Amino acid sequence: NAIIGGYVQHGHDKEALYLFSQMEWENVKPAEVTFVSVLNACAHSAALDQGKQIHSQIIRSGLESDLTVGNALVDMYAKCGSLEEARKMFNKVPNRDVVSWGAMIAGYALHGDGLPALELFEEMQHGGIEPDKVVFSSIVKACSSIGAIEQGRLIHD
Repeated sequence: NAIIGGYVQHGHDKEALYLFSQMEWENVKPAEVTFVSVLNACAHSAALDQGKQIHSQIIRSGLESDLTVGNALVDMYAKCGSLEEARKMFNKVPNRDVVSWGAMIAGYALHGDGLPALELFEEMQHGGIEPDKVVFSSIVKACSSIGAIEQGRLIHD
């Protein structure tokens, strides 16, 4: 687990994913933190197919409802460009926190989908979740992508 996490932190995503497959081959049960690390590796390397396989394992392990794992799934799907799957997973995440909202908003912004990002931002605020720097940065990018400069200025101020 620690080695996989270290590989991911230092940008060695392929090595982390290879080590994860070795872990599986040796029937070592991954922990939540391991799943989060390999999902991050999939997100960084746009390995959507491998991410989907890992998602299946997470379901079989009964960890899909874990907040941290759920957030990592949202982030992975969003960064890989599978916004529909990201949104489905986002909707399943129990007790969403600012990380959940931020991952989905950032995914929309990353792929130039500004309107859903703005709608989600408003929904987040109505739900009483305070945005952090990541969310603010993403929402400003989303505003820029759709030419909503005035709205971006209002959010920024």
